Amino acid sequence: MRDAAARAAVVLALLLGGCGDQPASPPQETGSAPAPANAPAPPNAPAAANVPASASPSAAAGSAAKGKQVWLGQCIACHNPDPTKDGPVGPAVKGSSRDLLEARVVRGEYPAGYMPKRPTKVMPPRPDLAPSVSDLAAYLH
Repeated sequence: MRDAAARAAVVLALLLGGCGDQPASPPQETGSAPAPANAPAPPNAPAAANVPASASPSAAAGSAAKGKQVWLGQCIACHNPDPTKDGPVGPAVKGSSRDLLEARVVRGEYPAGYMPKRPTKVMPPRPDLAPSVSDLAAYLH
């Protein structure tokens, strides 16, 4: 009976794999619209406001809150909603390195020398999630 339930879970996960082709977007704040990236800073804003996000150390670290939204919106069809536990198809991934996440999520491969927890090739590459890898890494760290 458990084998039948496990098979049904795998089939369901594979069918749902096409769901959620777009990364989850964070909720929009109400109020004034954000200024364009190249807009001058307001007179009372700190000088760092005009620094591009790519130059900011915190941008490289990612946002755990955004990573959680991506996880819940894109990953739990195969992985457990609790990333410390194995899912019906995907293994527990809590503590995964950013390099592993980028290789596995974006390119569908493993970093050189990495021994996977499961020998399956079920997870398809998701290059559309490349901008979210730092956020996922922050959430899963």
